Amino acid sequence: MNLIEVNVGTCNRCGLCIQVCPAQRLALERNTVRETPSRECIVCGHCVAVCPSGAFSHRLMSTEQCIEIDRALLPPPRAVEHFLKARRSSRVFKDEMLDKGILEKLVDIARYAPSGHNVQPVCWIIVSGREKIKVLGGLVVEWMRSAVRENPALDGMMKLSAVADSWAVGVDVITRGAPHIVVAHAPRLYGPLGYEGCLIALSYLELAAHSLGAGACWAGYFEMAAVNYPPLRQALNLPEGNRPYGAMILGWPRYEYSRIPLRKEPDVQWV
Repeated sequence: MNLIEVNVGTCNRCGLCIQVCPAQRLALERNTVRETPSRECIVCGHCVAVCPSGAFSHRLMSTEQCIEIDRALLPPPRAVEHFLKARRSSRVFKDEMLDKGILEKLVDIARYAPSGHNVQPVCWIIVSGREKIKVLGGLVVEWMRSAVRENPALDGMMKLSAVADSWAVGVDVITRGAPHIVVAHAPRLYGPLGYEGCLIALSYLELAAHSLGAGACWAGYFEMAAVNYPPLRQALNLPEGNRPYGAMILGWPRYEYSRIPLRKEPDVQWV
């Protein structure tokens, strides 16, 4: 069965669908766009999205299913630059939790992040509630203690003992008292595609949170423990065969920032 369907009455034979197909699966034959099964379709939807006349449909993605781009909603370059530079990592949160609808919105936006071969490998675990997260943080501390015993060199590099000691006296630098934590994971069979896909999707989620006034921060200690400590993976109910590739804390930021701090000049080598 063909994957594509072209309305010959409205197709203007511009060939844009052929040009943007990453699999080079399309060709113009006898004045009609046809499939050439030389490569496997990755269902990226470029062919449907680029068609100016709406004549192109994919069996797994019709024109009607795809939201039309409203260019009036696209921010100008100066606004994008300011938005990205103004983003801050949030580590101090208000007591109130994010609505479930906001969390769903963030994940919905993040699913549009690019992934290698369009495999879309990212799966999500969202933990809500400070008490639940505190229990998980305790498991991170358990991993830290055991990791230092097994490999003391990690302590100097990652300051695991100092973080664990702080936790013991009520100072949480692992989850920062956040009301939510999000873990991105993917099947191990995807290899680097899963790793890269999760990192890009989490980056989308963080920026989407910023746009909604929510705060986020990458939770590196939590991710390391989830990778290396089976009790934490079990507590997260991580599916067998999947690996966590990133974690992020979320909530309403307690404070707003008024300025953009300095950063190092970029180190660029022009070749």
